[in-house]
Amino acid sequence: MLKGIHPLLGPDLLHALRSMGHGDDIVIADANFPVTFLGPRVVRADGVDAVAMAEAILTHMPLDTFVPKAAWRMEVVGDPGAVPEVCSTFQEVVHRHAGDFTIHPVERFAFYEMARKAACIVATTEARLYGNLILKMGVVHPQESVRV
Repeated sequence: MLKGIHPLLGPDLLHALRSMGHGDDIVIADANFPVTFLGPRVVRADGVDAVAMAEAILTHMPLDTFVPKAAWRMEVVGDPGAVPEVCSTFQEVVHRHAGDFTIHPVERFAFYEMARKAACIVATTEARLYGNLILKMGVVHPQESVRV
């Protein structure tokens, strides 16, 4: 047990997050997402929904302020203008933890291509459809880091 670390962040995910740098992407994937064969390292988060995982990650990880887009969700197939409830909740979590960032919709197969280039995929057991999110890591400024 460690102080100040969100309890949903297990040792494998902490290692993945700590290994990431500015501009690296992390995917939070729902239970239907094809995590195994896309290529990036997969960290299992069984029993955890995608929103709770986004909350846990964004408690510690800043989003990238040097690019026009730093968060993406998968578009609904056949209805690209639709915003599933889980995606609206993702947006609330992003605003609460990261600030004024918009989560941008991405066509399904383009989302898979983005996921292929990610540093890590977190496989949750999120049952809601379209519970997938990509986040781009920003920088931790000196005043935000812990000094010993």
